Amino acid sequence: MTAAPELTVDQTGKRAPEPELDPEGRGKAERYTVFAFVFIPLLALAAAVPFAWGWGLTVTDIVIGAVFYLVSGLGITVGFHRHFTHGSFKANRPLRIALAVAGSLAIEGSVIKWVADHRRHHKYADHEGDPHSPWRFGDDWRSVAKGLYYAHMAWLYLDEEKTSPKRFAPDLLKDPDVRRVDRFFGLIVLFSLLAPAVIGGLVTMSWWGALTAFFWGSLVRVALLHHVTWSINSICHTIGEENFEVRDRSRNVWWLAIPSFGESWHNLHHADPTCARHGVLKGQVDISARVIWMFEKLGWASKVRWPNAERLAAKRVNAVN
Repeated sequence: MTAAPELTVDQTGKRAPEPELDPEGRGKAERYTVFAFVFIPLLALAAAVPFAWGWGLTVTDIVIGAVFYLVSGLGITVGFHRHFTHGSFKANRPLRIALAVAGSLAIEGSVIKWVADHRRHHKYADHEGDPHSPWRFGDDWRSVAKGLYYAHMAWLYLDEEKTSPKRFAPDLLKDPDVRRVDRFFGLIVLFSLLAPAVIGGLVTMSWWGALTAFFWGSLVRVALLHHVTWSINSICHTIGEENFEVRDRSRNVWWLAIPSFGESWHNLHHADPTCARHGVLKGQVDISARVIWMFEKLGWASKVRWPNAERLAAKRVNAVN
């Protein structure tokens, strides 16, 4: 993995890049740290499933959790990210409102706050000012471990610099529909947490069914989606493949592609942020792009910024797919 140069100030007061570090000196330590950081909690969650089957987990819980994961997850990827943050496509008014509500169901912050933070991330990606770069503490394995934790979730409550919506999301502040959804974020959160329980209770006609649906369809679903989303900030800026030239350390991580609905093709995204498709190479599954394609066919989305072959070719770092 090629590291992006860190910026420092020399004796003349001008900004200059520091010498690049040896990537071989930290490769294994980084990878071991990342995989332990991601897979141990997920393995613990996976191990709980067979033990709970027939007691605390049912087919009803799985269906409810999957539906809410799909709707809220695509609300983040297609809505908050590709539409509201980067303008990868234009949405008609009903779809725009629906995407704002669907993304809010993920409980990752209100639409205006989420977009402002992400635009700030792109402006300063992996440099000073980035709210969640895993490289903020250094390049040795201890600093990377600390940085991974910070980029993954700690920045949400440790970052003292609050992003200004007036600076990073003035267009959304001018949109009355978006402001209204943003204002009702608290009520949407309550719906996201309580609706699975209500549905589970009505389907099973029991309080136990409501309780298990709340556990799996609300708590576990939200936790899993949070960690998948946060992994784009942490994992996808630490390991993976660099297929396109970028000024930061964004990388493609194939094993996160399905749960993240294509967001983990992160290297291309940072090379071409407004592109509606992130998985542009052969075999790169991008569910979010397929959903946008469906919206376009239905006439709900227009002016979709699909990949441009010449622009992509100019940014390729090698010719191997």
